[in-house]
Amino acid sequence: MQREYLRQLPSHQRGPMTRGFAWKLHIDPPLLIGLLLIMGFGLFILYSASGEHADTLARQGFRFGAGFAAMFVLAQIPPRTYRFWTPVVFAIGLVMLILVLLVGTEAKGAQRWLSLPGIGRFQPSEIMKIACPAMMAWYFRERALPPKLKDIAAGLLIALLPALLIGKQPDLGTALLIAAAGLLALFMAGLSWRIILLAVIIAAVAAPLMYNFVLHDYQRNRVDTFLNPEADPLGTGWNIIQSKTAIGSGGLDGKGWLNGTQSRLDFLPESHTDFIFAVLAEELGLLGILALLGLYLFIIGRGLWISLQAQDVYSRLLGGSLTLTFFIYVFVNIGMVSGLLPVVGVPLPLVSYGGTSIVTLLASFGILMSIQTHRRLIAGTSSGI
Repeated sequence: MQREYLRQLPSHQRGPMTRGFAWKLHIDPPLLIGLLLIMGFGLFILYSASGEHADTLARQGFRFGAGFAAMFVLAQIPPRTYRFWTPVVFAIGLVMLILVLLVGTEAKGAQRWLSLPGIGRFQPSEIMKIACPAMMAWYFRERALPPKLKDIAAGLLIALLPALLIGKQPDLGTALLIAAAGLLALFMAGLSWRIILLAVIIAAVAAPLMYNFVLHDYQRNRVDTFLNPEADPLGTGWNIIQSKTAIGSGGLDGKGWLNGTQSRLDFLPESHTDFIFAVLAEELGLLGILALLGLYLFIIGRGLWISLQAQDVYSRLLGGSLTLTFFIYVFVNIGMVSGLLPVVGVPLPLVSYGGTSIVTLLASFGILMSIQTHRRLIAGTSSGI
């Protein structure tokens, strides 16, 4: 009888299992199309930024494939399963971060990896990019909202503990992203504007103390360079000066694909990783920038829509924080490449050449697809908590 009832429903009221093959696979088509367009755009720019190296393109394509596989698998898992396992995954992540500080593998002056038999080097901080906002959503799922002061304090502990452990590696960029992901979930739980204003005031007062007593020398140099890159134009200020030069020289429609000078003549370091946005701006100009931003805006909008349609507090908070964390990735990378923010080593999502960060990002979109496609079949229940 339930099947007959579902057949009689209008198409827009039917559940995900009645809308065809794509929905049976628990894949959200609009989100999938947006991600594929971003990935294609990224490969197009990466080919030029890497100096037309086909092997770089192949490695990036392989990582996209691995990330897509993770996204597909995670999209099939119901949100209730994520909710059940969230505390376990978060605890494992914390233990692994502690092990990194004790017995982790060091490279380029940072101790950020664990060497696992049969797997090789692994960066546990990538787990926390999803586990931290998931834990925040799990904690607030059955508590009164807006949260009380004791719950806010517990939420701050959940967000800041992994961030502090990652900051000790040191990895300031990832630590800030994970803290932001957790705090975004706290914000969406209904944090009052008075508390937000108080937090901003406290952060402003604490900033000079952090600069003098918490940041490492190289991190203070990044802040100094951000404030005045021309003070050392051939040294610490070189990257940002060349980046702004590339962005400004692109004009409206750019110099043409493969015709950029700043990256092709090696004036722009890290042109295929952190500073790939400058390559895009130089070769495709403002029109290329707007095209990329349009795709990002579509993905962010779709993610927020999915979060608003979620049926429970856990799914809403998790989906919203994952989506806004993606926005922060975009904002921070474009801001630092444009000289509006200090350089913190955050890649441009799905465009910069990368490894585990690509898999983590696509995995988070798999969770978003799960939230969207595992909604109840019977119309009219989607507003329930």
